[in-house]
Amino acid sequence: MSDLETMIREWDGLGTVVRFDPLTGTWIFIALHDDTLGRPMGGTRMRAYPTPAEGLRDAQRLAEGMTHKWAGAGIELGGGKAVLAVPRPLEGGEREGLLRRYGRLVDALQGTFSTGQDLGTTSEDMAVIARETRFVHGRTEGGVIDPGPYTARGVLAAIRAVVRHLFGSDDLAGRTVLLQGTGDVGSPLARGLAAAGARVLLSDVDQERVGGLAEELGAETVPPPAVYETRCDVFAPCAIGGVLNRETIPRLACRAVCGSANNQLDRPEDAELLHERGILYAPDYIANSGGAIAFALMGRKAPAEEIDRRLAGIGDVLERDFAEAAREGLSPLRIARRRVERMLGKEEAA
Repeated sequence: MSDLETMIREWDGLGTVVRFDPLTGTWIFIALHDDTLGRPMGGTRMRAYPTPAEGLRDAQRLAEGMTHKWAGAGIELGGGKAVLAVPRPLEGGEREGLLRRYGRLVDALQGTFSTGQDLGTTSEDMAVIARETRFVHGRTEGGVIDPGPYTARGVLAAIRAVVRHLFGSDDLAGRTVLLQGTGDVGSPLARGLAAAGARVLLSDVDQERVGGLAEELGAETVPPPAVYETRCDVFAPCAIGGVLNRETIPRLACRAVCGSANNQLDRPEDAELLHERGILYAPDYIANSGGAIAFALMGRKAPAEEIDRRLAGIGDVLERDFAEAAREGLSPLRIARRRVERMLGKEEAA
């Protein structure tokens, strides 16, 4: 069997929609993981992968993460995610054509899956997709809202919970936070941290972007190869996933990890490596749930005050998980996973 066949056969999700777009050479994967709490909803990621199978793997892992994210937030939606595995960066008419064809595919699912912005896509991309389907969240009369600032607000609340647990106060003044990635979430998060008095360290492969943000905030920059060894209170992965693994965890010089990237752990077991090193880990699907929560509530016409309360509440959820983990001598991920499995009516994962 091919890698794609094996991954589809062995995955325990609801199912996977696969389409090849011959005009651009793009593989489209829509992974539907779980509908226990409601219909699957998750973002659309656009990225070049070494192989189509790696794009499918990313979609499946991200879909499972969305199941946990919705359950962890207590929102009645299920886990799904889409990946547009492009062969190269697409611009102009070629990009628009792909997005519109993808939008028609989403529409053909008739609400089985709805989507929004994710890594590699923009609010403008979502507006293009929305021409073909109503199943795009964050839509308003004026266009499609960017979820990045909402996600950043949730991560800021999560970092405050981390600092409170470690140091007894959520005051960020003088605390050092290293951000890996200064994109749609990393940039507003960096601004929020700087406004709170934190010492902000910035790292990004895009030197022009990180340099401009550092100049704006008076922040320091860290070369990408040096992020793991750089001393800080909180390391905040805000770019790609899989950055916490058997090779990088022994190199970490931080007290805690709390960021916006999805699937920060290469494997779930890597949470135990962090725990063994005494590094507090804020489960990513809790810490980065702000954008998802905000869009779900907007779809239900919730007032801005309720959205503000729920975003701030991300810190309260983590604080309870940290306290329970400390009492039981377990990693915070074990506690969060147990709570999620209880929400889903399933036994705790081994």
